[in-house]
Amino acid sequence: MPTATKPIKDQPQAFPSIGLVRVKQILTIIPVGASTWHRWVREGKAPKPFKLSENTTVWKAEDIHAFVEKMCKTGAAE
Repeated sequence: MPTATKPIKDQPQAFPSIGLVRVKQILTIIPVGASTWHRWVREGKAPKPFKLSENTTVWKAEDIHAFVEKMCKTGAAE
């Protein structure tokens, strides 16, 4: 009898093309530290997040993909 497979907690997941993502997911495709990411957001270099609740901040996956594409073309966060 086959059993359903559970996702392994530490197993990398594919970055979604649409939907909402948290900073931990973003940092799997953008190799910078969390403090650098948050500084880029404050400076307007990275996309603005949305607050879902007091303790939950998310970004649109589409915005992150556009940001990565821009970084690939220009070579830096601008």
